[in-house]
Amino acid sequence: MAIIIFTDLDGTLLNQDDYRCDAALPVLKELQAKQIPVIPVTSKTRQEVETLRQELNLGDPFIVENGSAVFVPLDSKQFVLSAKIEREGYQLELLGCTYAEARQGLAAVAKMLGERLRGFGDLSEQEIGQLTGLSEQEVKRAKAREFTEPFLTPDRVSQQQLQQAVEAQGFQVVVGDRFSHLIGSGAGKGKAVRWLVRHYRFPKAEEKLITVGLGNSPNDLAMLEAVDVPIVVPSAKAPHPGLMGRGWQVAPAPGCQGWATAVVSVCDRLLA
Repeated sequence: MAIIIFTDLDGTLLNQDDYRCDAALPVLKELQAKQIPVIPVTSKTRQEVETLRQELNLGDPFIVENGSAVFVPLDSKQFVLSAKIEREGYQLELLGCTYAEARQGLAAVAKMLGERLRGFGDLSEQEIGQLTGLSEQEVKRAKAREFTEPFLTPDRVSQQQLQQAVEAQGFQVVVGDRFSHLIGSGAGKGKAVRWLVRHYRFPKAEEKLITVGLGNSPNDLAMLEAVDVPIVVPSAKAPHPGLMGRGWQVAPAPGCQGWATAVVSVCDRLLA
């Protein structure tokens, strides 16, 4: 039996309030010892994920900017490297668009709507820090976009109007309360997960592969639908209603504690 674990970060592997994952650290170490890949699937940038990977000593591939790109380390032994683009120690599989294309797309959407849409490229580091509460270094890493453009969600445009304008320009949008994300038409967390699974190298040819996914919000829906064992990590109040009613397992606690308990339980069951 071979297992791959795909995980969202904020509110899932990382606590929503303090972004720590202390309870998950022993589990991550055990998974590494068992050679079970733990693959972040996130809206964060490569620089943000690289910082976390260094802190947690993770060496597996990762999926960034809402499924826009997959980064596979060049020395990966568990994933077949078929991507043609190399970038700073990784092979890159680009599913979405470039940052320049995302910026052009946002300008076209703004013109179509007759609204001023302010993206990360229009905001200063100080403004982003004030809006997000991120530190100066965290802002720099969050601003290092390569494939998508977060922008302030407009107040005077309905979600449906925004969606229609974005699709008319050949893009997708992930709408949020404060920030929305303009992403390429080919991007998607589910698509990125399926691409990585197709390129997994089995240690033994006869082994069966089981994929596990953990997420906490509707933005993780495509990822959870793409795995064999989807697990919903609740908030401090309850699981997100957008992920309920599907018969999926719910972790017993929020954040990293729920993540750790659910992962140990499912791995024990699958490897028994």
